[in-house]
Amino acid sequence: MISRVSRSVSRRGDGTGFAGWRRPRVLLWTAVSVIALAFLVALEIAARHYGVPGPVTVQAREVIFAPQSGTVLYASMTLMMVVLTWRQRFIAVGTAIGIDLVFWLVRWLVGAQMMFGNGALWVTLGCAVIAVTRRTGRERALLLKGVGLALLLVAGRKTGYTWLLITSKTRPMVLDQYVATADHALGNPSWVVGRLVEATGAVGAHVLDWVYIQLAVAAVAVALYQLRNVRIERRFPSHHLVRTFLVIGLLGPGIYMIFPVVGPIFAYGADGGQWALADLWPNTPPPLGVPQAMPFDEFTPRNCMPSLHTAWATAIFIHSRKAPRALRFAGTFWLIATLGATLGFGYHYGADIIAGVVFTLTIEAGLRSLARGWDRSGALLVVHGGAVFVALLVSYRYLSTEMAGHPWVFGPLLLLATGSVIHAYMRTTKAWERTTPSARIPEQRREPQPELV
Repeated sequence: MISRVSRSVSRRGDGTGFAGWRRPRVLLWTAVSVIALAFLVALEIAARHYGVPGPVTVQAREVIFAPQSGTVLYASMTLMMVVLTWRQRFIAVGTAIGIDLVFWLVRWLVGAQMMFGNGALWVTLGCAVIAVTRRTGRERALLLKGVGLALLLVAGRKTGYTWLLITSKTRPMVLDQYVATADHALGNPSWVVGRLVEATGAVGAHVLDWVYIQLAVAAVAVALYQLRNVRIERRFPSHHLVRTFLVIGLLGPGIYMIFPVVGPIFAYGADGGQWALADLWPNTPPPLGVPQAMPFDEFTPRNCMPSLHTAWATAIFIHSRKAPRALRFAGTFWLIATLGATLGFGYHYGADIIAGVVFTLTIEAGLRSLARGWDRSGALLVVHGGAVFVALLVSYRYLSTEMAGHPWVFGPLLLLATGSVIHAYMRTTKAWERTTPSARIPEQRREPQPELV
């Protein structure tokens, strides 16, 4: 029989038993949930201040009205279904499609805007109701985590739109002249790639445009592979791609507020209209001069520094390295094509790209350290990446003239700084992989073993 001592140990709250291990995590996630809710409310208030609905209102409207992106809603539902059985998955997909067909018919009859995705949102919310009313224990917790993951992905998209609006309304002056000047040290890559994309004609432009827009498709494919065993193991892995995506989307817009930049196609191209300095992109590199902040319109997002498309594509590339060959190939293709699109369409400068890579590696290092337990190597990697990222922004702002005047010095320095973060990340994570966690993790999670008497 099992001894009374072992039963009492499992109930202890001193941090050595299972309950003691769970309590800090419950408090952590409770704090995170409260902060996230407060953040959403703050964005909602800010959006209302500018006369537009915020992320909470937009999401609530999509229960009935046409969604902004049906693809995102179905992708979110797909992520939620990793916690379901195959039978439940077929029922969920069939229900979502059936609801969308009804909405489609009603909209067609009344002449409303045509869009799909309501069915996916209804199914996701329905699973939340089922979890609360029909499930108990670990089954309820697992289903609620799946629903939460789906809704977080959707909420991240909505908050991103609101953030972009806020950047355009609150940052009337942009720093494009500084970044364009610093970009001379890298050889003005946006102008070079822009001419290459033009040379490929309509086919190349359409492929890059599709890759750029459908970044979430590649992310969901990699995330589904990482979460494929959730239903079997009845728990989520300690770290996966969706976590990195959400943190990038949460922190990135904050940098936009500090370093507002609209991009070459707007500041130096036809899309900038009367606000552009000149119509130079992509045929003529911007002339050198004394950079200064310049005014811009109130609706173009200041979403260049760092390049979050590059950041997300880098995250996809990193997380696809342990996947099958097809996904590894897709991750590499998406990263290369995203870099081609961000530069070739004039959305970003080369300086934005390398900042986005450093930004992602720093976030990824922090999340992996949080998942495995902080140690000296993880802390040093995060500090290294953060220091390089800050140094890049400071140099773009205050050393851009010197960088343009000595490109053969500062160009290699920028690449070496970025390469140092890449090298440190690869070296540290490989060392982590060689260190077996079996000696540490079971001490935290293992239930006390029964003693026979």
